[in-house]
Amino acid sequence: MHTVITPEKIELQPGTVVRMLGTWQDYQLLSQQLGDRCSPRIKYRSGEILLMAPLPEHGRDASLLGLIVTAFLDHLNRRYDSFTPITMSLPEVSGIEPDYCFDIKNWRSVVGKNRIDWLNDPPPDLAIEIDVTSYTDINDYLPYQVPEVWLLKNKQLLVYRLQGENYASTESSYFPNVKEIVQQCLQIANEQTTSEAIKWLRSFLGGSDPTPSIKKEQ
Repeated sequence: MHTVITPEKIELQPGTVVRMLGTWQDYQLLSQQLGDRCSPRIKYRSGEILLMAPLPEHGRDASLLGLIVTAFLDHLNRRYDSFTPITMSLPEVSGIEPDYCFDIKNWRSVVGKNRIDWLNDPPPDLAIEIDVTSYTDINDYLPYQVPEVWLLKNKQLLVYRLQGENYASTESSYFPNVKEIVQQCLQIANEQTTSEAIKWLRSFLGGSDPTPSIKKEQ
């Protein structure tokens, strides 16, 4: 398959990232052309459009991290809503497609909504990106003021939290020791399966694993 980007057709080989100059109107036209297709993914930064065709590794790791967060939230008895895939957009400013979004503190703001107004509704509390092909810039999330963003890059989890007007690399505000736990889950999933990784996590959270369990929210 050759890379093809025309007004009538978009085809990218898996793992391909294409950067090109473009306006907000160009981004909208390409988004409409792609419709509900999950690939390629499309992103808009001021004056620039990026297209990326995910590899199978991308989808597997995205699924695993989504399941990890869900296991944590269920263990903590937290209410939440989650979205995947989802497009976040601010006219003339930004268009991005996180792999997962979780509304944890702000879950009430999205209950029953089929569409989210990114200008007026609260942003998701947690966004997750899997970066296999150097596609993600943490600053893509600044216009939306997402409080916490996870970026899995080179099989290492990077956690960023919004501090003032910038993101800082730090620990998760929701889940203690999550970097180490994600690393363990990735290793189990790689050697066995995603299901075995989540079984281990639920056992760990339940306290049957020798490693101490995290404390439930009061």
